Amino acid sequence: MRSRHHGLPVVDEERKLVGFVSAKELLRHSADRSTPLSAIIRPGTYTATPEMALDDVARIMFRFGLRDLPIVDDGGRLCGIVSNLDIVRSHFERASPAKAETLRNLLSERYQLPFSFRRGLVPIARLTPTQWKVFEDELEGRRYELERGFAEPVLVVQKGEQWILVDGHHRALAAREMGLTQLQAFILTCEKPLEFAQQETGFERASREHHLRHLEDVAIDRTSHHPLIEVTTQLLRRFEFEEDAPASTSHEP
Repeated sequence: MRSRHHGLPVVDEERKLVGFVSAKELLRHSADRSTPLSAIIRPGTYTATPEMALDDVARIMFRFGLRDLPIVDDGGRLCGIVSNLDIVRSHFERASPAKAETLRNLLSERYQLPFSFRRGLVPIARLTPTQWKVFEDELEGRRYELERGFAEPVLVVQKGEQWILVDGHHRALAAREMGLTQLQAFILTCEKPLEFAQQETGFERASREHHLRHLEDVAIDRTSHHPLIEVTTQLLRRFEFEEDAPASTSHEP
């Protein structure tokens, strides 16, 4: 039977944690399925409490090479399990608002207009891309993440009827290929829309110059590998060094 679990906690009748059994231990004893768990598990295991800071939980998992960490209360009863995927997802959940805030500040400074952002769903079919090329291997990685519920929000600037995709092109294309119609996003809007509508942003100029109207206009590079540099890192560098940014991805806000 296929499963994403690499092991399971073992509890007694009172839900008190006894130990942790790994998939390897189960397979090692698969020939005799009548063997009780008490005979094969190692008593005791690393644990955390519900009050423990997430960074401390991550340190425990990193130091001991753990994929899963049981969470127990003061009485030793099992409350749940934290996985390394949960840690990674939490990291991006905390980092994404910071990226949106950085973009908000940059837009406000450049156009001398007030901007705000909110989290919500955006229609994938109506996104206007600003990056003309993506990499096939990165698309595969993003599909893997989306299938497992790991969906870091994309960054979108809403301008009138336009939904300008600033960051997250691989995520958006992967979601589109999977048949999804909406995607979680941080949506930036100008609080003075009429004044903002009179100005062409660098994002819009990049879309116009590369003839990008829909996601299907974005080229998929099947011959080379993604440079493994986070697109958002490139985005922030473009804001700071617009004149020196590479032509393939450069556009100012």
